[in-house]
Amino acid sequence: MFLLNQAGFQWMEKSLDASALRQRVISNNVANADTPHFKRSDVLFEELLQEKMTGNQPVLEGRRTNSRHLQIPSNTNLPGQAVVESDPNSLMNNNLNNVDMDYEMSLMAKNQLKYNTMVQEMNNEFRKLKIAMDGRR
Repeated sequence: MFLLNQAGFQWMEKSLDASALRQRVISNNVANADTPHFKRSDVLFEELLQEKMTGNQPVLEGRRTNSRHLQIPSNTNLPGQAVVESDPNSLMNNNLNNVDMDYEMSLMAKNQLKYNTMVQEMNNEFRKLKIAMDGRR
């Protein structure tokens, strides 16, 4: 099980979670396309992931007051969480709704492609692990 706890698997798991959340958010946007005053939402994950990978986030450092205390690592590579963000400023329709169906459907298709690619990548990693455990090529 150690191999499944590696950072790569954790990132893939978080990516799949973000895609599933994005699918729900886009579906909610589409369902409310004709709701007056509804404001569309979007999921931020890739942007947060990029910040985490480039180190543009503040680093958490712990101060030990006793030598028996556990040391907090200064650079943690734990995956972040996806964030749902609303877009309250833009207006699209006369009813003050900002959902553009064409845009939402293109986002849904793009999200589905990302999700399928991530599932294929996970399957490839599991296949490699199985081959390694079986000891064959």
